[in-house]
Amino acid sequence: MRGPHSPGSWADGDPPLELTAFVGRSAELAGLTTALGQARLVTVTGVGGVGKSRLAARVAARWASGAPAGGPGWGRVELTAVRDPQFLEYAVVEALGLTDHTTRLPRETLLEHLAGRRALLVLDGFEHLVAACADLTAELLRKVPELRVLAVGRRPLGLAGERLFPLAPLGEDEAVELFTDRARAQGVPVADGAEVRELCQRLEGIPLALELAAGRLRALSPAQLLHRLDDRFRLLTGGGRDVLPRHQTLRTAIGWSHELCSPAERLLWARLSVFAHSFDLEAVEYVCSGNGLAAEDVLDVLSELLAQSVVSREETPAGPRYRMLDTVRAYGAEWLEATGDAGRLRRRHRDWYLGLATMCELDWFSPRQREVAARVEAELPNLRTALEFCLTEPEEAHLGQHLAGSLWFCWVGCGRLAEGRRWLERGLELDSEYERSRLKALWVLGYVAILQGDTVPALQALRMCREQAERSADPTAVAYAEHRTGCLALVTDDMARAETLLRSALERYQEIGELNSNVLMGQVELAMTRAFQGDLPDAVRLCEDVRRVCEDHGERWARSYALYVLAYAAWQGGDPARARELLADCLDNAHGFRDLLGTVLSIELLALVTVTQGDPVEAAVLQGAAGRMWPSVGLPLFGSAYYNAPHERCEAMAREALGDERYEEWVRRGARLDRETAVARALRKDAQPLPALPAPRGPVRHTRPGQREPAASPTRKGGETAG
Repeated sequence: MRGPHSPGSWADGDPPLELTAFVGRSAELAGLTTALGQARLVTVTGVGGVGKSRLAARVAARWASGAPAGGPGWGRVELTAVRDPQFLEYAVVEALGLTDHTTRLPRETLLEHLAGRRALLVLDGFEHLVAACADLTAELLRKVPELRVLAVGRRPLGLAGERLFPLAPLGEDEAVELFTDRARAQGVPVADGAEVRELCQRLEGIPLALELAAGRLRALSPAQLLHRLDDRFRLLTGGGRDVLPRHQTLRTAIGWSHELCSPAERLLWARLSVFAHSFDLEAVEYVCSGNGLAAEDVLDVLSELLAQSVVSREETPAGPRYRMLDTVRAYGAEWLEATGDAGRLRRRHRDWYLGLATMCELDWFSPRQREVAARVEAELPNLRTALEFCLTEPEEAHLGQHLAGSLWFCWVGCGRLAEGRRWLERGLELDSEYERSRLKALWVLGYVAILQGDTVPALQALRMCREQAERSADPTAVAYAEHRTGCLALVTDDMARAETLLRSALERYQEIGELNSNVLMGQVELAMTRAFQGDLPDAVRLCEDVRRVCEDHGERWARSYALYVLAYAAWQGGDPARARELLADCLDNAHGFRDLLGTVLSIELLALVTVTQGDPVEAAVLQGAAGRMWPSVGLPLFGSAYYNAPHERCEAMAREALGDERYEEWVRRGARLDRETAVARALRKDAQPLPALPAPRGPVRHTRPGQREPAASPTRKGGETAG
């Protein structure tokens, strides 16, 4: 889950940071709050720039403040950067911080996570996705009775039961209050006088128009602003003082602000329109410079656009970023098209984000791994735009395949398997003359499908990759195809074949000088085969080597899986305290990367350690919490007898101590914990004790002998488990 101030995260009542200077709208706040209490679907409509998003976010935060403690509160999904309706549901899942590794459609994930919750979903900027948004909203409302939806757009969704809330511009007093507030922010205080009031009237109280006008006060007085704007309006109304339609008023105000920009400012404004959502300075300097705008001048010009409220700045975990409101961006996009330079700018945008993905892939194997995860998360809208460009433009397919493949660490390591698979499959549907890009996309697709538990497509992709790699004599692709085929054998309990393939792949990596997180994961997977076949010393040796290399390079993702195997060995060796220490480190890192597989495996093993340390109640709670997570990962414990052995052993011990009824009740209680709470509990961070169960009325019932196989029993494969 993201923090409460992140756009799209579940919030708990505090307004987002960008709303701290919210001015006026007291009547609208009350009216929209009332409407939301009376209808499950309320749509705020109005012209661009009228303040719909700010009002909706403020009301949603107020609504959430009355939600039950610990409830999900409200979630905001910003849709302006989503161009393809096919990715609407992925955007909603992503914005709400949900993680699902399975092949389920994102709509199923949404329905499961919202089921039984009193929640408010804010869909902001849907007007270009009306049909898809209406279809999704209708099903969510039908299947989740406690859900409310607050939609924000320039037109209704058109659903039965929809309550419309048209948002009018500010009244005169509130418009003056907003204008003078923004003037103070510019360091140019102005008084409430006749000229200011007339200016606000001419701009019809549209907040965006007022903010753009206030952004000019460093150079022009209110009287000069009014004079210039009045001239513009007279021109558009044929010399009279007729009132323009509100949408034309805003467009006129934006155009007037555009005219007051210097040539360099207008040029940068147009070029910035190629970015989706937000962007950073480095990207602007590369993408937007040249052909009349020197790179060394970009910062100064951008600073002027910031001062004029054309661009806004926001602080993020990835550092300072900039963005344009969609209305302002759309105006710039029209100018960019008119210049005939749009194609070149989109290619430069594509080149920058292709380079960024390549750099981040390399930096994933470094001390900057966490920074890479934050950077890629911030850049996802732009990376999607670059992928879309590559996969819809002739002769660009190979770049799309390369980009989707280079982002393997994002799909696999940061919890975005479903989206990654969609991009990879789209890329592989296209012909490409560049074999290497296609081969990379194939092995990454195979890896993603394995982790989703989709073994047949995984095997098909990896076989195709291996065959084509051998024909083209590509030793790197052969090594990766062999590695991932070994990984597939591991999770399907074919340990002998898994060991053979993984050893061969590691030898190939060594021959070609390949060393990265993937290679180290191959060594961890080999260690797992050794542990499952009973050779714990060899498993420990392999994972200690991985840990040493990871610590030398600052790598933390593969290291967490090595710690998992070392913890398993420590528990087997009779040192549960050491096992807990290793698992806490493993879980903290896996959860930090949104790696749901690593998270749930750690919690499963922590449950076994916990029951060994004499706390069967907490062990049952952790098993219940893990059980809630597995549907979002895939087949529980891969359906593997080897991976399932610790779970079976833990359950047998907990049932023996608690009896069947009490064990199952504690499991049910654990299953009510959300992921954040479960992880905090497993890490023993602020874990609140659950209410005690009443004492059993009769004798404790234990599992019948032979009803369940303990972990040390022969497995269904006929061998001995390591547990």
